[in-house]
Amino acid sequence: MTQYEPVIGLEIHGELLTNSKMFCSCSADYGSAPEPNSNICPVCTGLPGAMPVVNKKATELAALVGLALKCSINKHNTFARKNYYYPDLPKGYQISQYELPIAEKGLLEVNDGSENQLKVRVRRVHIEEDTAKLTHEKNYALVDFNRAGVPLLEIVSEPDIRTVEAALDYATKVRAILRYLGVNSGDMEKGVLRFEANISVRPVGSDEFRTRTEIKNLNSFRALVRASQYEIERQIKLYEEGGTVVQETLGWDDAREVTTSQRSKEEAHDYRYFPEPDLPPLQLSDAWIESIRSQLPELPEAKTARFISDFGLTPSEARFLTSERTLANYFESVVANSKSPAKTIHSWIAGEFMRYLNDSGLSIDDVTLSPRNTRQTDRHGDGQDHRRQRRQDRADRTLQERRRPSADRQRKKSLADDRCERHSRIGYKNFERQPQRSGQVQRRQRDLVPMVHGAGCESLERQS
Repeated sequence: MTQYEPVIGLEIHGELLTNSKMFCSCSADYGSAPEPNSNICPVCTGLPGAMPVVNKKATELAALVGLALKCSINKHNTFARKNYYYPDLPKGYQISQYELPIAEKGLLEVNDGSENQLKVRVRRVHIEEDTAKLTHEKNYALVDFNRAGVPLLEIVSEPDIRTVEAALDYATKVRAILRYLGVNSGDMEKGVLRFEANISVRPVGSDEFRTRTEIKNLNSFRALVRASQYEIERQIKLYEEGGTVVQETLGWDDAREVTTSQRSKEEAHDYRYFPEPDLPPLQLSDAWIESIRSQLPELPEAKTARFISDFGLTPSEARFLTSERTLANYFESVVANSKSPAKTIHSWIAGEFMRYLNDSGLSIDDVTLSPRNTRQTDRHGDGQDHRRQRRQDRADRTLQERRRPSADRQRKKSLADDRCERHSRIGYKNFERQPQRSGQVQRRQRDLVPMVHGAGCESLERQS
């Protein structure tokens, strides 16, 4: 039987964190708009005669991303009109870049799922404008133009990815880079970062590029993985049954976990690209490009390598700590203020600290615990030993409770009854205690009615 391999290319769309929209002065913060269609003007709603003006900050952020992805910056780049009709596109075309994008020919190393490094080429990084937001009701759709015209960056890879694991690692690393640079929040639940996967399959060892499909608007890593896996299996099954793959645009039904056909897949000539007549080309000087390059922070890849060499961490430990810039900074601050080894601090952060964040619903940005106040890590020694000891202590306490003599349990019950009687004297009635199956006692208040002593009632409320 023929063995097949996937051929995957990813398009990543990320909204740029600017104050105003790409071609007008309207606020780009559509999420905080007081109501639909309030952050709009003649430019972003495509009214006749409105003239666009390029957002300088968006251009700087796009160049910063291009340099971070090891792209070459085109000193002469142009905008183009991408012509297609859809209700969320008020002008009937989208201002984008095509032949001369702001950056191209980049490179990103990813893991293919077997600890092998794969070099994925970045074809292009270009600027465009986001569309409006459609809300579909039963028999109609509502259009909110607050999002129309928000600066959007598109990062297009070459079809160099051969496994779903590599696609996930590529998407994860691009998101981390965007967050490190501060150009995108990475909040996929709000739709500010979206993936599109172009997928085909071919016999192993073949250089052929077969018919591909494109899965649109994947807004989570989970959706990217599951949609890609499903589409790969679907195409392999088609070929094994003697069928053919139709080039089309697909959507992902997360509830049914299937891809669904949306429309036939367009080629570039279908969009009738031509130079945007209302915008002059962008001319970028060498001095300007170098000034942008000087703003590059230490990126995740370089920081991971430094953590391995400086702190003796394993690659997986270092990748965990550098997955977020704020987490990496917090780790280094704790190391600087603690006497514990870096590995112990990693264990504490990966265990207790992350559990605290998860339980409290906080992000690392919300943490008020100063790295200077984390000296308890010095007392923990090895993180694994500490966790193992805590688990053993809990197990010992549970065993002791189960073996407690019945006389001891009766004595505790009598003490609890005395407390209930005292509570009733300070002004509450029907204060009940109900034993559970485990033999433990749970106090429960029912029909609490204040009687006489107000101060005593308040005191009881605080105790309960």
